[in-house]
Amino acid sequence: MQPISLMINGLPGNVAAMLAEKAAKDSRFQLIDASLTGAEITTTTHAVKDRSIALILPKDRQGAIAEIRKAHKDLIAIDFTHPSAVNDNARFYCANQIPFVMGTTGGDRQELVATVENSDTCAVIAPNMAKQIVGFQAMMAYAAENFPNLFAGYELTIEESHQQAKADTSGTAKAMVDYFNKLGADFSQSDIIRIRDPQEQKDRLGVDEQYLSGHGWHTYTLVSPDKTVTFRFTHNVNGRDIYAQGTFDAVLFLAGKIDQGQKGGVFSMIDVLKQG
Repeated sequence: MQPISLMINGLPGNVAAMLAEKAAKDSRFQLIDASLTGAEITTTTHAVKDRSIALILPKDRQGAIAEIRKAHKDLIAIDFTHPSAVNDNARFYCANQIPFVMGTTGGDRQELVATVENSDTCAVIAPNMAKQIVGFQAMMAYAAENFPNLFAGYELTIEESHQQAKADTSGTAKAMVDYFNKLGADFSQSDIIRIRDPQEQKDRLGVDEQYLSGHGWHTYTLVSPDKTVTFRFTHNVNGRDIYAQGTFDAVLFLAGKIDQGQKGGVFSMIDVLKQG
């Protein structure tokens, strides 16, 4: 199998940097020495092992991608940029027929899906790339479909804690709201409790100091109307390795679809999981 040409966009961000480090050591991939970055970035390169990755500003990306395609005609992009860039980046990928894995949360998600569906470009779009958490969400989706109003009348609390630099509310937490609504809990996405203060994360939640800069802790608590019954679901992720495994699986899934002649289409991490 030829290595997949991989363009990891979002450097020098933490998740993109971690993925680039791992991809550079993975024989399944050929890491492209260029990364789309934000207009606010002032550095021009990012070091990955003994390599220098050029950081491409939005104003320069069209010319840059034309040069990149000369050496890497078939490439797949991974996007871990910023919520404000989601829709613009998706339009760019589709206009240039670059299949992509969108791990960035935020943006207008309906527009994002529509952009891909109205193009010949295929993509895996998921608010969470951790396969085990996605599997948990699938279980919740099954319960929501088959046991509507199971928790009618229960009071729901959703608390999510991520590194201080995370700009938006967790996409996973937002998705869980929909499931709990179908299960009968009266709850809005605006009710999600976001924790970004490192001191609170350390002192109240117990996040280890080494993971304050990279973690995802979620707790969903349901309490019965008479306060006699409590259900609590928790998934705590320290570090980012779990996201790398899922992201690379998504890339391999997408590459397989392209090899089969896939033109256009939006896939989720559930589709990736079903393939095994």
